Amino acid sequence: MKKVSTFILIVFVFIGTSLNAQSKLKKDREAIKSMCGCYEVTFNFAETFNNSEDSLYQASANKISKGLEWAELVTDNKKEIVIQHILQVGNPQDPMIVKHWRQDWLYQNTDFYMFDHDNKWTYKEKSKKDVKGQWTQKVYQVDDSPRYEGTGTWVHVDDKNYWESVTDAPLPRREYTKRSDYNVTKRQNRHEITDNGWVHDQDNAKIIRKDGEEDVILAYEKGYNTYVKVDDSKCQAARDWWKENNEKWAKVRAKWDEVFERNQDLSLKEKVDFKVMYKYLFDDEINTEEEISTTIDKFIK
Repeated sequence: MKKVSTFILIVFVFIGTSLNAQSKLKKDREAIKSMCGCYEVTFNFAETFNNSEDSLYQASANKISKGLEWAELVTDNKKEIVIQHILQVGNPQDPMIVKHWRQDWLYQNTDFYMFDHDNKWTYKEKSKKDVKGQWTQKVYQVDDSPRYEGTGTWVHVDDKNYWESVTDAPLPRREYTKRSDYNVTKRQNRHEITDNGWVHDQDNAKIIRKDGEEDVILAYEKGYNTYVKVDDSKCQAARDWWKENNEKWAKVRAKWDEVFERNQDLSLKEKVDFKVMYKYLFDDEINTEEEISTTIDKFIK
């Protein structure tokens, strides 16, 4: 009788654990998908401290920019959510549309491309144990080439819903066109869902990295990007643009998936014939799978 009671207790514990895991996964997915829609966005960055011994060191100027951003739900599977961001700026009657960054969320992902430095990413495989219950956020450039990725657990406690990770990344566009005194950004990312949208909170370190040498932290930076939800109609121009262009970018994603599935280190050229990759892929003349594949292959070392 005692053995039967113990067995029944184990079964109930297993069922309870399974139901709790399903409930947690549902909350995670709801939090991630709540980042979709139309938002008034404010990007705010400020350099806070520097470690430079150079008396002539010039800190980066504070950077504040605003716009409308449409976050399109591209893929919605149980363990994979893909969100494409499209920036809408300028005259509301005739806005400029910019294909912006993309974020892929993968549940209990084990395959990683970790940024090293100077346009190089190192492939790493983690154990299932190391990523149990975690979501990987994979962030891509405007041309869908890799940027950075990190893994962490979504937390739902005290009416707060947030996710955190620390990972290395290339310099942001606002910096690499102006700065060459560092080559890695160590990003401490926090995505938190709020009552009126969400916040991307960052505490970053600007790092000098050289092969065979210890990292040197040049300076620190605070980033605070707010996404305030507005009516979807305000992003209609961005939504229309995506409808017209999503088939092409599906082909681009498919080509990159083929590259990533090789599960090997990746090194990319910064320019080919004096042009960066996004300028090729943004060209309306490049549309077919073959043209897209050939273009991307030219940049892979």
